Amino acid sequence: IQVGRTGTLAPVARLAPVTVGGVVVENVTLHNEDYIKGIGNKGEVLREGRDIRIGDTVVIQRAGDVIPQIVDVVLDKRPKSAREFHFPKKCPCPLHTDVVRGETAAGEEESRARCSGEFACPYQKIEHLKLFVSRRAFDIDGLGEKQLQYFFDEGWVKEPADIFTLEKRNSKLKLEEIEGYGATSVRNLFGAIESRRRIALERFIYALGMRHVGETTALALARGYGSWEAFHDACLKVAKGDEEAMAEMDALDQIGDTVIKSIADYFGESHNRGIVERLTGEVEIIDAEKPKSNSAVAGKTVVFTGSLEKMTRDEAKATAERLGAKVSGSVSKKTDLVVAGPGAGSKLAEANKHGVKVLTEDEWLKLIGE
Repeated sequence: IQVGRTGTLAPVARLAPVTVGGVVVENVTLHNEDYIKGIGNKGEVLREGRDIRIGDTVVIQRAGDVIPQIVDVVLDKRPKSAREFHFPKKCPCPLHTDVVRGETAAGEEESRARCSGEFACPYQKIEHLKLFVSRRAFDIDGLGEKQLQYFFDEGWVKEPADIFTLEKRNSKLKLEEIEGYGATSVRNLFGAIESRRRIALERFIYALGMRHVGETTALALARGYGSWEAFHDACLKVAKGDEEAMAEMDALDQIGDTVIKSIADYFGESHNRGIVERLTGEVEIIDAEKPKSNSAVAGKTVVFTGSLEKMTRDEAKATAERLGAKVSGSVSKKTDLVVAGPGAGSKLAEANKHGVKVLTEDEWLKLIGE
């Protein structure tokens, strides 16, 4: 069982190594308790009514040539020793807090079980920190999972603000004396951290790691409120149940009840507010840039596929959104443009199928005037 950033307990199957599509697969997600029992959930591959047991032989595929999935259980090969898996009632974290299932916005029980320990759970804490330093959040070079885990285990970094006080505390920590570190690598790490003290509002919101607030939602919130001060003020009001503030947030594009409840829960917790307050004391949050409405791609839905050679995928996405376009991860009849680089595959085929206009990277850059 793996515990994720939001406390979700994710069961993972360990397989005898098998090659699928040129990749050796040893682990595959089992989604949730119902999936293992064979009850089945919408969108999952396993044939309904086939429970999965320890010792089973299974058929797997790589969905979209990326994510391994179980397609079926080979019942003829099930050994007599095969054991049913009993989903834990307690989180495997040191606190052993109760496992709970929340409710969806429609009032139905969620399919995924979660640790009820929230930010007291050390597994959730470290996953939050990993998100915080990740490429789409603060993007701190030199502070990878291994280093972050070590700093966390040593008690040096327990929350995001601690990262920005490392240099100030280093006279006592003496990072350069740690095996694998030296004066140069420590200096480079402190330089990388210092260079990330200024951050765009949408990246900051995403970095907080609130449930249901991914990149797209964070961008919508940033553009809706414009500044950290305005967004923070709205969050505190929403947490107190201010109906006017909730209505204003609900009126924003792509924001609904689920996101509003998640934000209310997050800012309704004093521990979280303390984390945010200490963090904002260490960084400068840049106001959101309003998307242009008079560009050649304003209002259009764009999909990027294949290898881009003159910019990263993140840079391309950010540029398109700044120009008022909506960037999608899949191609449909509603897609306006597909920008295809070398190695473009299924998305390019879908574009041709639906008659969507396809541009090369150079044609895209010419279109947007860059």
